[in-house]
Amino acid sequence: MTAAVSPNVETAKPLLAVNNIEVIYNHVILVLKGVSLQVPEGGIVALLGANGAGKSTTLKAISNLLRAERGEVTKGSVEYRGHRVDGLTPNDLVRMGVIQVMEGRHCFGHLSVEENLLTGAFTRAEGPAEIKRDLEMVYQYFPRLKERRQSQAGYTSGGEQQMTAIGRALMSRPRMILLDEPSMGLAPQLVEEIFDIVAKLNTQEGVSFLLAEQNTNIALRFATYGYILENGRVVLDGRGEALRENEDVKEFYLGMGAGGRKSFRDVKHYRRRKRWLA
Repeated sequence: MTAAVSPNVETAKPLLAVNNIEVIYNHVILVLKGVSLQVPEGGIVALLGANGAGKSTTLKAISNLLRAERGEVTKGSVEYRGHRVDGLTPNDLVRMGVIQVMEGRHCFGHLSVEENLLTGAFTRAEGPAEIKRDLEMVYQYFPRLKERRQSQAGYTSGGEQQMTAIGRALMSRPRMILLDEPSMGLAPQLVEEIFDIVAKLNTQEGVSFLLAEQNTNIALRFATYGYILENGRVVLDGRGEALRENEDVKEFYLGMGAGGRKSFRDVKHYRRRKRWLA
């Protein structure tokens, strides 16, 4: 299995630029504190960190889904293809080619797998022939979904529901997918399969990805650039290979230190050096 080769986020023209955004919930709770990041055209960028670090909030700030949770961007801006988009509706962004795959998959459980996929084409104006062609494209990447196309989505496995959610996003013909915790609750073999498909979609279909992920190990194998969030701030960023070799990242996110692998208990109770905050 070969990881995708993404453009250099430091030199490539950004498709997406998040500029020093601040997010507040319920007019009181400050969740994001000056987050900035970029995703180049055709890139895979990882947004990493522990649960509660602000990864999902960052994605929702980009896709303008915060209002449903009484959140708002109070400072900064979000730009897509050089145009400011943080004032647009989620529907506008989907039509522009930006779509989010939510954490927890969120399939329509009472619909069949194929019906779920077709809902992703709701905003498109093309005729049935174009939509059918894209449906077959989705089935080429996810052959398991073709086998389960008539099954009720709520009774499929977690892996199949994640594939359905990504396939549904593809039916909108996106240029960028915001993928939230794709590995959550899945067996390692399924996680490998889904990330391998993400890499193929990136290289073969030209879809850019910003993926929020707690599984730092697999994320940094596929993303060429990564940002690490802690307590609503970007505390470290760099190319994927550099982050994989960084001793602090090994210690606190990969469970590896200079003395070898550490257990979760060792990492949890180890006093962090946090050289990047010095």
